[in-house]
Amino acid sequence: MLMIMNSYHTAVLLHDCINNLNIKPNGVYIDLTFGGGGHSKEILRHLNQEGKLFAFDQDADAQKNKLNDERFTLIPRNFKFLKKYLRLYGVTKVDGILGDLGVSSHQFDEAERGFSIRFDAALDMRMNQTNELSAKKIINEYDAKQLTFIFKTYAEIQNPHKIAAHIVNQRELKSIETTNDLKEVIKPYTPKFEEHKFLAKIFQALRIEVNQELEVLSDCLGQCLDILDEGGRLVVISYHSLEDRLVKNIIKTGNVNGVEEKDMIYGTVKKVFKNLTAKPIVPTEEEIKNNTRARSAKLRVAEKI
Repeated sequence: MLMIMNSYHTAVLLHDCINNLNIKPNGVYIDLTFGGGGHSKEILRHLNQEGKLFAFDQDADAQKNKLNDERFTLIPRNFKFLKKYLRLYGVTKVDGILGDLGVSSHQFDEAERGFSIRFDAALDMRMNQTNELSAKKIINEYDAKQLTFIFKTYAEIQNPHKIAAHIVNQRELKSIETTNDLKEVIKPYTPKFEEHKFLAKIFQALRIEVNQELEVLSDCLGQCLDILDEGGRLVVISYHSLEDRLVKNIIKTGNVNGVEEKDMIYGTVKKVFKNLTAKPIVPTEEEIKNNTRARSAKLRVAEKI
């Protein structure tokens, strides 16, 4: 099984991603989430000297993994700026786009980044360290209504309003500074036998809000539709239902809201993508054994009509 591993990140579903990109040797491709460069390295192996690969990553740590290849360009920006930066390089159409969403292994393993429930660290969770909004700011400054929305919408937990109200009350006594502070504050509402799952949901919700992940993904998917050439492939790995829903919607209806648009004359539903994965591709037991973070991965593939 094809698998690229390094200390930064293990490329998930690598073989399936590369196969489904249907790479043309002289084509132009996008890696929306460069990270450790695992997917990018494999794409480059399938390109000839005329082929081009552009990768995006807003995390400064990822810049250290930049590949020394004249066919490769790493753009140190959020992928919501996809079209803007491609235009700077004279690119208006591409043959394939790959996105491996979520948090990299490196980000989880760097304790000071505050992404993981395993470490005691400052409540940060910023993928772009220059952004002002952090998990600490959210927990200590958002009102109960805002916190309730985050926990209800992004964590999908029970009693989000009670947890939000409790956080607001407790922070009046003492500022909530670290991941352990937060875990201690919400301990009365943490299920005894599902502690890990519950905390993971809370951390996920905060991370999504800090990085505006769903808004950014929605914006990017719309841009992907615009710049993909006819026959171009969209290949996206998601890790939770909120991401996956947006990807399914764009493939099915051409928009992230899932609203079908009909032809004004004939009343037929307009299709912009051919769905190549009726059911998402998921990791094998062997891949999960080698990389436990691949467990929740779902890969969807579509071809621009």
